[in-house]
Amino acid sequence: MTHEVRAVVVRETGAHPSVETVLVPDPGPGEVLVRVRSCGICPADLDWREGGPDGRFPVLLGHEAAGVVAAAGAGVAGVRPGDFVVLNPHAPCGSCRSCRHARARGCAAPRRAARPMTLTDGTELSPALGVGALAECTLVAAGQCVKADPAVSSAAAALLGCNVLAGYGAAVHAGAVGRGDSVAVIGCGSVGLAAVAGARAAGAGRVIAVDPDGRRLDLAERFGVTGTVNSARIDAVEGVRALTGGLGADVVVDAVGSPETYAQAFYARDLAGTVVLAGAPARAATVRLPLSDVFARGGVLSSPRHGGGLPARDIGALLDLHLKGRLDLGAFLGPRIGLGDVGAAFEALCHGDMPAPVVLL
Repeated sequence: MTHEVRAVVVRETGAHPSVETVLVPDPGPGEVLVRVRSCGICPADLDWREGGPDGRFPVLLGHEAAGVVAAAGAGVAGVRPGDFVVLNPHAPCGSCRSCRHARARGCAAPRRAARPMTLTDGTELSPALGVGALAECTLVAAGQCVKADPAVSSAAAALLGCNVLAGYGAAVHAGAVGRGDSVAVIGCGSVGLAAVAGARAAGAGRVIAVDPDGRRLDLAERFGVTGTVNSARIDAVEGVRALTGGLGADVVVDAVGSPETYAQAFYARDLAGTVVLAGAPARAATVRLPLSDVFARGGVLSSPRHGGGLPARDIGALLDLHLKGRLDLGAFLGPRIGLGDVGAAFEALCHGDMPAPVVLL
């Protein structure tokens, strides 16, 4: 059986996202059909609007989502119809070289649905990050579903599929923030705010927010930062150093992913400190750093997927923190919109409006 659903599609590079009819097949072996309830609009979707890593069009947008399992294919274990789930783009295959060497975070062939979703003329769609969730229904591999407590709102749960997961993990996992550490977070969108929350949860002694937008800095203060640097007014590196006794931070999270912010992160850290690249860079972005500085400053330059965690494990842990009142997912939520408003939302995202909206289906 094939399901006709409304979904947000981009047909060519730079084209305006449009709501179209998409055909979604019933799940095959190891696959799950999910009726999407909420899907966040993430900055990474901007890259997929340009074709994503492989440049294939048309693209079915959306990847951070929550919904209800509508049907499960043969051999599926762990989830069943009626379960409330959070979707994730990184379900390790378990058999590639990285997985065999206990490095599932770097899995080279994460699980994806084998059966294609298509336009009505049969043209195969390229689902963003293997999810394609800006749709009333989507087809994913069973391993991409993390069972969740239905007490959590679908809008809040959806953000755990990417932004909150990546930012929180950037501080806790990749950055290995320890008690008393100083942490600077460059960029205070959803990923950066989640990094702030992660640093605070890990016991950081000092957490500094860096952003050129005063509205974002005001929001960061609600997440418990101890200091802010408005990089539109003062040099970001000098601002961080001034708030860390001239030393720089132990851990700096670049939650933007631009050449400029990465260089700021590199020089805003203390000697032998850690830089974590948490923001997704544009495909053509390049950064130039003197190799002598890389050698002399030491430390760790980390660029983890999803904050260096494992979605199947960490989504559940973050949901538990939320239910216990230790992580307010509602604070990350932007306006709620419908599928027809997605085009305007993408334009707002391009202009830096915040926070990013969540589509309710």
